[in-house]
Amino acid sequence: MGHTPFGYKIQNGRAVIDEDAAVKIRLLYANYLSGMSLVKAAQEAGIETYHGTAKRIIQNSHYPGDDFYPALIDRQTYERAATEIKRRSDLLGRNHRRKPAVLPAVPTRFFMTNSDKQYDDPKLQAEYLYSLIESEAD
Repeated sequence: MGHTPFGYKIQNGRAVIDEDAAVKIRLLYANYLSGMSLVKAAQEAGIETYHGTAKRIIQNSHYPGDDFYPALIDRQTYERAATEIKRRSDLLGRNHRRKPAVLPAVPTRFFMTNSDKQYDDPKLQAEYLYSLIESEAD
């Protein structure tokens, strides 16, 4: 498991709600859904952060609750925030950008001839199999 999300703490091996932080998270959602920007909503909630971090907080799938984390907000609020993020992104034209495909620096194809030997020593077998690999660059 990774780090403990903001708004929770671990006690006796279980996730519990950190009420001081949870108040800030709930206020962040309320502010954002009232029309504030992500950064402004976070600042008003007492969370000093950047746009990307505020967005990750709002999109944290643990907040409506799961197998380990208790619900910090209700599912409807979480889904409304997700819908609002998509709506605003659509209005700004951010969901229609295509990133250029990144091609490997050196496209290479590998071929291996059929093996006809079997060694008892795994190291010798590996060396033999690697010796059968042929490569061809495009």
